[in-house]
Amino acid sequence: MEQMLKGKVAVVTGGTRGIGYAIVKKYLEEGAVTVLCGSREETALKALDKLKAEMPGASVDAIWPDLSNRAAVSAEFLRIKEKYGSLDILANNAGISQNTSIFEYKDEDFDKILDLNIKAVYACSRAAAEIMKEQGGGVIINTSSIVSYNGQGSGCGYPASKFAVNGLTKSLSRELGRYNIRVNAVAPGVTRTDMVAVLPDEMIQPIIRNIPLGRMAEVEDIANAFLFLASDMASYVSGAILPVAGAVVI
Repeated sequence: MEQMLKGKVAVVTGGTRGIGYAIVKKYLEEGAVTVLCGSREETALKALDKLKAEMPGASVDAIWPDLSNRAAVSAEFLRIKEKYGSLDILANNAGISQNTSIFEYKDEDFDKILDLNIKAVYACSRAAAEIMKEQGGGVIINTSSIVSYNGQGSGCGYPASKFAVNGLTKSLSRELGRYNIRVNAVAPGVTRTDMVAVLPDEMIQPIIRNIPLGRMAEVEDIANAFLFLASDMASYVSGAILPVAGAVVI
């Protein structure tokens, strides 16, 4: 079977671990030249070395710009375009979560969530869109969350940022469609990342009982959604917020 992303060039932010790392692997498996973006040089190069060991011969690269600095992001994306010939897919996956009570939030912590979860998505999307407009099209996929539908019991900054991601996604899909740029988002539910995997069973089981499909998502489940939306199979899908949450309602 032909690879779904053969000949494409993709950038995945937050690509050094968890869901982002799974997206990078999925894109590589499906033939895309894939550039993972990490928060620090050390973590980005470590992930790069791991991928090269796991997938010999895969066309993978790494970058680590400050995602809150639009000029730095734009310069890095232009270098990718010059090196590989295009920038076809952007997966905006970098983000952080907190469960802090509103009475305990520090202003700088709230700002940090908004800077990475929404301002960085804007900066990366703008830099990618400028390239995609010039080359005649592309795909932008954002990581939202199931809590972007109904919020969560504490840590209001995280769902607020993901509500904003949904709004940005829908608005950009309307604005950029004329340039053949599709913009969508994936809204994961509870996912078995390394952080979740170490939780004791007595914490995990009550979570699973609330999920109609009877299990948490695996990172592969989320990566599959990112693959579908990046591929030509989703050529008429834009402005969608795709929940991958086992029918859970939070």
